[in-house]
Amino acid sequence: MANDPYTELGVSRTASADEIRKAFRKLAKANHPDQNPGDKAAEERFKRVSAAFDIVGDETKRKKFDAGQIDADGRETFGGFGGAGGFGGGRGPWGQRGGGRGGEAEFEGVDLNDILGEMFGRGGGPNARRGGFGGFGGGQPAKGADVRARLDIDLEEAIRGGKKRVAFSDGRTLDVTIPAGAQEGQVLRLKGQGQPGRGGAGDALIELAVKPHKLYRVENGTLVMDLPISVPDAVLGGKVEAPTPDGPVNLNVPKGSNSGATLRLKGRGLSDAKGNRGDLLARLVVTLPETVDPELQKLAEVWRKDRPYAPKRK
Repeated sequence: MANDPYTELGVSRTASADEIRKAFRKLAKANHPDQNPGDKAAEERFKRVSAAFDIVGDETKRKKFDAGQIDADGRETFGGFGGAGGFGGGRGPWGQRGGGRGGEAEFEGVDLNDILGEMFGRGGGPNARRGGFGGFGGGQPAKGADVRARLDIDLEEAIRGGKKRVAFSDGRTLDVTIPAGAQEGQVLRLKGQGQPGRGGAGDALIELAVKPHKLYRVENGTLVMDLPISVPDAVLGGKVEAPTPDGPVNLNVPKGSNSGATLRLKGRGLSDAKGNRGDLLARLVVTLPETVDPELQKLAEVWRKDRPYAPKRK
């Protein structure tokens, strides 16, 4: 049986959903097989924290686990008849000794969970399809547990979509289609790719995380970048080459452009769920050469002497 999922994730039983998610992300990132190639201990740890998050990271399963309706493996548990922990006065969850008509009946060596599984439609008995004693009571056969994974994608993959391989906590790998316009925290559901169960396989849930980009950032849902330009281009204007997620383009810089001025590149930004592209904002940064040119230095000296200029400071 798996360890207590709260203990596995290092959170309290009263932890919020956000605290549980943060704890899982931290542990999954630290122990992911891609980060620890050949480290079997880290791989096992990754599997355990993924399995734990599968229980307490799902609101419905967490409630069932807290209520004792499922165990740490996601399997259903059963309580006793009559609320006495057994068949009328036993000593354990199902009573190793039950108060039968002739005194105490021994149940040692008998797997009562297997028997009850057949009685309630989880086994192969004649009433399995109807779920219990001739169709009275019981429930439908339980589906298998869902499996979870976290998948890091590049900004370009989030914009255009694509295919990527993901590793799950049970050791399997699958090729996943990333939709165009994928968002940070978006969860993809693969039906029937989870753990097998008598009521059918569960699902695979894949949470997407967009990796930070060295050039671009997202501000209020819009893609933004800093674009360095030279002093001559800032003063005289002209065409400069600007990078975009789709490749470089030529951008017209107006005369007299200052650092902080923003130019808009239409249709070069983020995609929405329908594949429609937003804009990319380029914020100009007037940049001097690393080695100051003597002529530029001389011009600056003359300019400062003959045409004093004090920039406005807010």
